[in-house]
Amino acid sequence: MSISQNKTYPRLLADIGGTNARFALETENEQIQNIEVLACNDYNTIVDAVKAYLSKIGNPIIKFGAFAIANPVVGDWVQMTNHHWAFSIETTRQVLNLEVLILINDFTAQAYAITKMSHSEFLQVGGTSCALYAPKAVLGPGTGLGVSALMPCRKGEYMALAGEGGHVSFAPFDDTELMVWQYARKKYGHVSVERFLSGSGLVLIYEALADIEGVKDGQMSSGLISEQALSGKCPLCRLTLDIFCAMLGTVSSNVALTLGARGGVYLCGGIIPRFIEYFKTSPFRMRFEDKGRFNAYLAAIPVYVVLAKYPGISGIAVALENHLRDCNMET
Repeated sequence: MSISQNKTYPRLLADIGGTNARFALETENEQIQNIEVLACNDYNTIVDAVKAYLSKIGNPIIKFGAFAIANPVVGDWVQMTNHHWAFSIETTRQVLNLEVLILINDFTAQAYAITKMSHSEFLQVGGTSCALYAPKAVLGPGTGLGVSALMPCRKGEYMALAGEGGHVSFAPFDDTELMVWQYARKKYGHVSVERFLSGSGLVLIYEALADIEGVKDGQMSSGLISEQALSGKCPLCRLTLDIFCAMLGTVSSNVALTLGARGGVYLCGGIIPRFIEYFKTSPFRMRFEDKGRFNAYLAAIPVYVVLAKYPGISGIAVALENHLRDCNMET
């Protein structure tokens, strides 16, 4: 199918997480407008959310769309891991009257977004300089834990990987983490790294520590834990945040070693920017480098916190552009 890309605008873009769905229009190449954030729980289906967004912006005629979604995309049927939405991609395309609709994993979109960002949208935490054209690791805690990577390919370009690294088994680093893992194992059975490295994971770590210390924990949210940790009002909350960042350091270095990510590690998601000043001096970097014989290898790898507000939107725009370009190349 040959598609004239200058006739494909406006394009519908969406970055759909377990909590919020972010929508936008791309009116021409890299010109993104009308960004809206809708709470997923306010809508019974993804179609309802899309129609609500389009209604907000005057129901423009759109024929090309792309969604990044916090879920594996392995066929036509999508059942979200951290939300109740379930749908057929093809049926959704037809109902929305689109000519083209593509879906990719949300962290694949986050990875693509990094290729378009300026240095001002990153905050470096340790490390030296990136190796040229080396793999880049992309991960970050939010409603869940997303993991992707950028792999160098032809002509200095990068290909984003679609993976589900947030669901690998968690491995405790020390005795405290072992006890936290044991608490989670009794509660859930299998314990993935996402169980801890997510918004609900922060609460789970706190609950485990409270149980270990014999403290009545009450009802604590991730936001309250962070707030009391940073204010110094709650030593157990501070320990929770320290352990969370240390765990993230271990998982980040595991991904970096697996990929050989000397091009840097990029931390996305909405959690870390909430306590960015603390994070700079948190146990994250020390744990990231704590790998025995590979300390020096990891010490050289820079870690960047992504500060861009809507990276998933710009990333899915790249994916749709690539898809339409490839359609033209095949004809």
